[in-house]
Amino acid sequence: MAIPIPQPRGDVLFESFAAGPLQCNCSIIGDAITKKGVIIDPGGDPDHIMSVVERLGLTITAIVHTHAHLDHILASGEIKNRTGAKLFLHKGDKPLWDSLEQQCLKFGVPYEPTPSPDSWLTDDEAISCCNGVALHTPGHTAGSMSFWFEDHGILVAGDTLFQMGIGRTDLPGGSYQEISRSIEDRLFRLEGDALIVTGHGPNTSLEFERRANPFFGRGV
Repeated sequence: MAIPIPQPRGDVLFESFAAGPLQCNCSIIGDAITKKGVIIDPGGDPDHIMSVVERLGLTITAIVHTHAHLDHILASGEIKNRTGAKLFLHKGDKPLWDSLEQQCLKFGVPYEPTPSPDSWLTDDEAISCCNGVALHTPGHTAGSMSFWFEDHGILVAGDTLFQMGIGRTDLPGGSYQEISRSIEDRLFRLEGDALIVTGHGPNTSLEFERRANPFFGRGV
């Protein structure tokens, strides 16, 4: 089944790609005029991430995270060192961030120390470029965030919403009831259609998921 995937709108520089040992989707979004941008979920491969930043000609003003599972934060410290940008996370995921070494041991991934976040994200907080807004969408983890760039029709949903699926809720901090509310009451109520960048795997469409996501009793 082919899903029509919307394209970003307006004066925006945007690229998303799988990075790191667990292939998290890392996103880079920037203003095409000011050339200020943010990196979302640098899960690894810092050399590749920085090569994209340089090709796009961006100055990174923030490094933001949908949540603090290791596959979404492994390169955060190195990217901070290279860009000077601050690290942002919702405080609900501080215990996960602080347990990065234990997470790496569990999955057999090399551990690199990562500094603490510089600032805690809050619900409806403005992102430093592209008129983005941080949305608290708990359920996959207690501090899970999504990032909504309405002007450009881009929703970075992390591991909250997937193509025809939702994030896992059987890990510490997970809740099926909360993730269902986050998707139905926050994400599905955003206006219009949008490109959804998921935490792993293919992109999808906000309108398509409203209509067809089987976890909400909908059919194609």
